[in-house]
Amino acid sequence: MTPHWEDEAEEDGAGTMVRPYTITRGRTAPERDDFSLITVLTTAQDPRDEHGAPVRPGRLQPEHRMILDRCRRPAAVAEVASDLGLPVSVTKILLADLVAQGLLLARAPLSVARVAGGRDMGLLAAVRDGLRRL
Repeated sequence: MTPHWEDEAEEDGAGTMVRPYTITRGRTAPERDDFSLITVLTTAQDPRDEHGAPVRPGRLQPEHRMILDRCRRPAAVAEVASDLGLPVSVTKILLADLVAQGLLLARAPLSVARVAGGRDMGLLAAVRDGLRRL
């Protein structure tokens, strides 16, 4: 049986107010501010430091590990935040931690499109048609 005070915390949302603050260890902004909602993230396959030595991750929180697992396939910042169930601002702080450690790669979406061979006209047409139906 759940204690009465825990039920009240869940009902008024107070239980979720402390957690993001503790996840970021009190930080309210990422060290780098160049992530947009559509920045594409990918887990580094064989992370190495500037001397070529394998990178050994520092202490990782469960959320950091979930991000690395999620980003084995490219994902946008907004997708990662949604999957974690965390605010985008908190997610960006965690992402910046992983990028700083060399465990996560961040790329502007345009460079990903170029690597993939440019625009996918079929996708653009499907988006256009979907918007028209609205």
